[in-house]
Amino acid sequence: MTQARIEHTNITVSDPQATADMLCNLFGWKIRWEGPSLGGGRTIHVGNELDYIAVYRPPELSGESRQDNYGVAGGLNHIGVVVEDLDATEARIREAGFDTFNHADYEPGRRFYFHDADGIEFEVVSYC
Repeated sequence: MTQARIEHTNITVSDPQATADMLCNLFGWKIRWEGPSLGGGRTIHVGNELDYIAVYRPPELSGESRQDNYGVAGGLNHIGVVVEDLDATEARIREAGFDTFNHADYEPGRRFYFHDADGIEFEVVSYC
């Protein structure tokens, strides 16, 4: 059996273009595809040649963003992104206006977290 890998994840956001632009600016990713999607919504695939995040907005949003999904079955806890230069990435994230938190050095790497404009939590980690 060959080893599987995660190709993409799909998240609901309030503004797909703003989220795609943020991900490109912070992580050096590119827009792979964009267009209409499920039920009249809009999706943008942003990432690299191997994997991506699909940022989706339905025609109408229902409910509010929640920053604490850890106690909800089926909730998205965070999205982990591996970077080569953790300090430079954190500087870009802070310059973009996001607060970083929960910094840690641990075996085998270093990490921190931040919430995007929709309250989605990202873990940024470096194994260098």
